[in-house]
Amino acid sequence: MRATLMYRAGDVRVENVPDSRIQHPTDALVRITASCVCGSDLHPYRSMTSAEGPARMGHELIGVVEEVGPDVATLTRGDLVVSPFAVSEDVCEFCRENLQTSCSHHEAGFWDGIPDEGGQAEAVRVPLADGTLVKLPVAPDSALIPSLLTLADVLGTGHHAARVAGVAPGQRVTVIGDGAVGLMAVLSAKRLGAEQIVLMGRHTDRTDLGREFGATDVVAERGEEGIARVRELTGGHGSHAVLEAVGHMPAYEQALGVVRPGGVISRVGVPQYEQAPIGFASLFRHNIRLAGGPAPVRAHIEELLPDILDGTIEPGRVFDATTDLDGVPAGYKDMDDRTSLKVLIRP
Repeated sequence: MRATLMYRAGDVRVENVPDSRIQHPTDALVRITASCVCGSDLHPYRSMTSAEGPARMGHELIGVVEEVGPDVATLTRGDLVVSPFAVSEDVCEFCRENLQTSCSHHEAGFWDGIPDEGGQAEAVRVPLADGTLVKLPVAPDSALIPSLLTLADVLGTGHHAARVAGVAPGQRVTVIGDGAVGLMAVLSAKRLGAEQIVLMGRHTDRTDLGREFGATDVVAERGEEGIARVRELTGGHGSHAVLEAVGHMPAYEQALGVVRPGGVISRVGVPQYEQAPIGFASLFRHNIRLAGGPAPVRAHIEELLPDILDGTIEPGRVFDATTDLDGVPAGYKDMDDRTSLKVLIRP
């Protein structure tokens, strides 16, 4: 079978690899019908050393179940399923608390940490299949597939950002970042009733889509200039919730600058730093809370799925390019160059 591997920064290849196969009784073998390149894939694309590669890539996928292990009880051959970016058994103490990204099972973890498997491929072995995979009530060629694929990561992540920030009707929200997750955070804040949604981004094709998803204001400026503009738009006080969808220190510093006293900064951009201001002058003085983390998207699928099926939301609009596996390396480059927002893969 064919799969995507990253050898080092900027070096992505599609190669023949050994076929995925059932290894444990709780596994399922899935033929992938749709996957994508994630913004978080660009972090290693910019920084991976040759010593760290080659690594199999891809953590968002929809596919058809081809085979199941003897202990799989809820899935059968032919089921169309979506896989969250984290593998979980969905029954441990943390899973029952809707923290599937902290599942205690020894096979649990993120797709990016499972050797010899990945979603940007023709097929994949899914560990803990009963807990990880969610059946979809549509055909593999449904027009809803792009939107349903966002359940694997970006929609659930944007929703998680808004949920843990406690976004509620009437609130002011600022979203930092106009990538796919940032746009899904806008959509999620709107869905939860935010009155004002300020999107901080400077790519007009993306911020225009953000306005269609619910942004009431767009701020293209960065740094102190951007902070001052958001403060002006929010009556001088700042936002109740800041949803940070970038992961770099300047984005965190912007979040500090635009959050109001008693507000919350919710981070879902994968942090590319280990130290950040959290002391008296930054968070403590004004009772500002820090929330976020890797989104347990498995916990959110049942809530979000009906809104996609009935057309209430159309998150699949974040995909602005489609390719087969041969086009994946170019898709990485296009996303890194900001000429594509998010690339859909049809193996």
